[in-house]
Amino acid sequence: MKAMILAAGRGERMRPLTDHTPKPLIPVAGRPLIEHHLLRLKSAGVTDIVINLGWLGDRLRDHLGDGSALGLSIAWSEEGWPALETGGGICHALPLLGAAPFLLINGDVWSDYPLERLVARATTLPDDDLAHLLLVPNPPHNLRGDFGLAGDETGGRLITACAEAHTFSGLSVLRPELFVDCTPGAFPLAPLLRDAAIRGRVSAELYRGHWIDVGTPERLASLEAQLTQEVR
Repeated sequence: MKAMILAAGRGERMRPLTDHTPKPLIPVAGRPLIEHHLLRLKSAGVTDIVINLGWLGDRLRDHLGDGSALGLSIAWSEEGWPALETGGGICHALPLLGAAPFLLINGDVWSDYPLERLVARATTLPDDDLAHLLLVPNPPHNLRGDFGLAGDETGGRLITACAEAHTFSGLSVLRPELFVDCTPGAFPLAPLLRDAAIRGRVSAELYRGHWIDVGTPERLASLEAQLTQEVR
């Protein structure tokens, strides 16, 4: 089982914090945000991690090295700058990810969703399915949502035409075949997911636990306060 963390973006909305520090290294509750992801993946039994590098990528790689200090094995996918967006970044990293379904985590989100469940989804993903997405209730900054869910909240089908849409959390399981027709370069992930969903090849679930897109200084402060309170 492998996982990829998307960490190449600049984090424009987090400036000036990200002018000299890559967003994944911004500290939250005394630890860089990306380390929270890495340690939770390790707890879920996933120790082979791929991380893409873009904005200030050398600083991120210098900080984490090969991952051995955390008991992990990290492979770095170099994109340079400007980075390749979400879809292009994953496509570029496919040689490092192998042929099996893998976990994908956006480096700028945080959730208490148990990653063991996502690992289980990856190991049991039906052969015809290209992805499994974790959806969350819409936050104030994305009230229109991204995708709908047909069927049981714990395991339905992703749909694009619906009366009620939910927000894509940035946590998912992807099969490499999702990118089979893609041309290398910069492109977003969402259109690929929509196309696969229209063809009935994506499952999904809705998680109502804690989730936050750490995209602004205000949301970062909110997460910091929550995690600090939990430690106390």
